[in-house]
Amino acid sequence: MPLFSQVDVFTNELLFGNPVAVVHDADGISTDRMAAFARWTNLSETTFLLPPTEPGADYRLRIFTPVRELPFAGHPTLGTARAWLAAGGRAAREGELVQQCAAGLVRIRQAGDRLAFAAPPVLRAGPVNAADLAVLVRALRLEPGDLVDARWADNGPGWVALLLRDADTVLRLEPDRGAFGELDKVGVVGPYPPASEVAFEVRAFVPRVGLGEDPVTGSLNASVAQWLIPAGIAPARYTAAQGTRLGRRGRVHVEQRDGDIWVGGDTVVGVTGTVAL
Repeated sequence: MPLFSQVDVFTNELLFGNPVAVVHDADGISTDRMAAFARWTNLSETTFLLPPTEPGADYRLRIFTPVRELPFAGHPTLGTARAWLAAGGRAAREGELVQQCAAGLVRIRQAGDRLAFAAPPVLRAGPVNAADLAVLVRALRLEPGDLVDARWADNGPGWVALLLRDADTVLRLEPDRGAFGELDKVGVVGPYPPASEVAFEVRAFVPRVGLGEDPVTGSLNASVAQWLIPAGIAPARYTAAQGTRLGRRGRVHVEQRDGDIWVGGDTVVGVTGTVAL
């Protein structure tokens, strides 16, 4: 039976981040079986480790939500890398892993228990049209003055991101889950006052999955950084909080270095065993 791990991501303490289920040695498992297992775990993502098929990759990864397969996602990338290392994986390059996934090759830096991935290119950027923006304003129940800007920030999952006036506005949101229509991956971000412990509060609404809000989201934080840092809204290095309303203490560490955006966090292996797939 394949090895199984469950890893808490973007936290240094178990139970306060975002868990991902990881199935090791999954090359004998069919796509339908993978999808069924992801529905059964009912986590935001479940991943399957496979031998790489591209030169330079240390392993290949398939990523499933309970409803579909994703080309890329951030917290599964970091959590799976931690599971692979904990199970004895050895990277070809010291201090750096290379993950193969449907979005291409993703570099992952290792520094102790903290891992960071290089943000993949944004597939869709630019302003949100008036009709979609009206849907988002209604669904999020935004009040006049709450919204600063909105941009497509899709690096695979389909994110659209909204910049709100402050972190308190982000935290008070009570969305109407039935009002998002086809916009089912919606991120919001708002700044904390200067000199706060963290620079931004982030929330990720996924109305078609589980509870409707993802606890801590690497892909969203990556594409938000690719928007806010070049725009001068965020510094080249900052920490974002996410999961506060869900009782989590997610911390996402973002850094621009040598032209890349790196998105990192601590990871904790919480469950190990085997799975009968």
